Amino acid sequence: MKKLSRKTVIILFGIAAVLVVFVSLIFPQSATYPVKYGVTFSPKYARYLKLDWQEVYTQILDNLQVRNLRLLSYWDIVESERGQYDFTQTDYLLAEAGKRSAKVILVVGVRQPRWPECHIPAWAKGLPVEQRQKTALKLVEKVIERYKDEGAVWAWQVENEPLLKGFGEDCNLLDKQFLKREVELVRSISNKPVIMTDSGELGLWVTSMQMSDIFGTTVYRQVYDKWLGYVTYPVPPFFYGIKSNLVRYFFAKNNQKTVIAELQAEPWLADGNFISAKEQAKVFTTQDLKNYTTFAQKTGFDKAYLWGVEWWYFMAANGHPEYLEFARGLFK
Repeated sequence: MKKLSRKTVIILFGIAAVLVVFVSLIFPQSATYPVKYGVTFSPKYARYLKLDWQEVYTQILDNLQVRNLRLLSYWDIVESERGQYDFTQTDYLLAEAGKRSAKVILVVGVRQPRWPECHIPAWAKGLPVEQRQKTALKLVEKVIERYKDEGAVWAWQVENEPLLKGFGEDCNLLDKQFLKREVELVRSISNKPVIMTDSGELGLWVTSMQMSDIFGTTVYRQVYDKWLGYVTYPVPPFFYGIKSNLVRYFFAKNNQKTVIAELQAEPWLADGNFISAKEQAKVFTTQDLKNYTTFAQKTGFDKAYLWGVEWWYFMAANGHPEYLEFARGLFK
């Protein structure tokens, strides 16, 4: 098959997107499908919200009964000093998950969930790109070697939306050749599935799906734009399934399935500005949370990792327990 140019792929997906939206307006879809929910958990974000991250994590496992987790191995935490590796935090997260027979996707690499996305330690920021890539690969090797036999870990996520531009700090070391080397390194050490992710609304998915065994899409509904204010993506749930099937059929036949790696379950704050819990409850209501989980059930994907569990606990601590109360019914 003749290789299509990036411009041609963008045009084709643009046409497909318009057709999907048009069809959805004429033939609204209402069918829902079973979804197993999980969460992404970041100790760093919990600390930012002034929460005891270990207490919150235990509550997630024991009170919410979450058994599907996406956990992190931030570079600036694991190797805050060059050549000195500290796995204390990740060891704890995996040990507690293992005690409860939870299943974990462990994210490895430079770009991982939560701001600033590329969690580069201070000592590495000034290194030339080639040298940073070399040290980043060493980090990945250390993480995979340490946890390759960890029973709680069923898959590795290599980087997080590595080809999405314009978010987080400088990630210029994440070119396609580096990503290929990174995936090859992971596969040389472990035979567990490799997951790669991309933006559900802004990404093409092709490269990430080609490089991975399982693809993870994000699903965000309401976002903030400095020019337009709050906007809701005008795409129906089945858009994601159609996009997944098209990319897999034409470009990535070896990719096995698609999951929702990030399902919005917290507000997208304007310009990242932190506002009071009362104001945040107006930006993102419990009805929004209900609507978004229902939206996920209409995509046709059977697994979705919710994005915002730390925020639910922050809201509960600030007079808004309704998010947690609703979430308890999702994991039974």
